[in-house]
Amino acid sequence: MILSQTCVFKSILQHGRCFTRSRFSEKALVSKFTSAPLSSGAIHRAQSSFTGGVERTLVAVKPDGVQRRYVGQIIQRFEKRGFKLVGLKMLQASDGLLSQHYRELVKKPFYPNLVDYMTSGPVVAMVWEGLNVVQSSRRMVGPTNPAEAPAGTVRGDLSLHVSRNVVHASDSVEGAEREIQLWFEGKELLNWECYDHSLTYKEDK
Repeated sequence: MILSQTCVFKSILQHGRCFTRSRFSEKALVSKFTSAPLSSGAIHRAQSSFTGGVERTLVAVKPDGVQRRYVGQIIQRFEKRGFKLVGLKMLQASDGLLSQHYRELVKKPFYPNLVDYMTSGPVVAMVWEGLNVVQSSRRMVGPTNPAEAPAGTVRGDLSLHVSRNVVHASDSVEGAEREIQLWFEGKELLNWECYDHSLTYKEDK
């Protein structure tokens, strides 16, 4: 199930609450966002006037994070950091998708339990764009084991057990490219102008 695009934009602006009145019309707001599929070979790279380090990464709120209603808090953390949301949807992950996503773990003895966990409820998948977003997202999320995650990270603040660690974030630029292509079709990712990036990503002459 893909979230209503209009409601998504409203949620982003109000951090989880759709609003019904604004000085901008809904049509005008949505018109600022245009769908533009990226080529499969460069899906993690974003077009930008800034020439260094702008990437895209996959962040997914796992079933326990969705059940505990942490989706809005996690989105807010990435927005406050200055990253741009370019893809967002809620879905029930299939066994096939998970076998590709966790392909290096398929033969591990804990893999069946991992699949049971990841199919126990909906997942909210997101693609975030920004300067060095892959490495920054990993630091924001924290180590896989929440017991080792510092306070201030998502897992350090919101999770207690390694098997229920709330969120996934791509571990490398190459991994992000592969995972984004698994979880999103090109037409589901948007290229749109984030006005504050003209200051945030300004290069020194």
